[in-house]
Amino acid sequence: MYVETKAKEEDAEKEREKERQRRAEESLKERQREVQKERSELIREVDREREQHKRDEATQHFKALLADMVRNADANWRETRRQLRKDHRWELANLLDRDEKEKLFNEHIDMLTKKKREQFKQLLDETSEITLMSSWKEVRKIIKDDPRFSKFSSSDRKREREFNDYIRDKFVAAKADFRTLLKETKFITYKSKRLFEDTDGHHLKDVEKLLEKDKRYLVLDCVPEERRKLLMSYIEDLDRRGPPPPPTASEPTRRTVK
Repeated sequence: MYVETKAKEEDAEKEREKERQRRAEESLKERQREVQKERSELIREVDREREQHKRDEATQHFKALLADMVRNADANWRETRRQLRKDHRWELANLLDRDEKEKLFNEHIDMLTKKKREQFKQLLDETSEITLMSSWKEVRKIIKDDPRFSKFSSSDRKREREFNDYIRDKFVAAKADFRTLLKETKFITYKSKRLFEDTDGHHLKDVEKLLEKDKRYLVLDCVPEERRKLLMSYIEDLDRRGPPPPPTASEPTRRTVK
């Protein structure tokens, strides 16, 4: 009986040992699978970084090619591509497909256009003869010999359109500045309209004499009727609103009841 019991205990111990070994082996295999997975992911990440580095290099080569070969903002992709293919650096950008190259070309053209527009605007800003009423025909004669004139575009129509946009923006800004000046002028109040009427226009002359000391008034000298209209519109608005409300006393600080 003892021998039989002892044998069963030994068999049970052997089974437990086998189970421990099986679990240890399974745990080892699982760890090996995890390590292999991590290694594979690392290799893929390195490959992605290497590939990205190559693509970045190809992009830089192509951008350098564009900077050297494309300096006219009016250039188009189809014609330019033929010229770019003749340069050995075209091959250095083989990792980029046609759409990617065209996208980089368009970005380059946008950058050229922006830079030349800024230079053209600077030229207009520096031309003191320009007023809000200047015509392109007049201004063209003044600035046509400046390199920034010809560099902006080979199309005179584009230059004229840019000039017209410039004048329009300046006019909008000038009117906004003049409205700000009116708000800053404490001499003009809700009573001004009545004073104009009662003094037969003398008060209006006094107001304008005061305003003409400021360049925001003077810049609209070329459009006096428009300036007078803005002034009267502001005065009429003050008249409609009437006297400003009295300043309210600040609310006393409330104490928090604990």
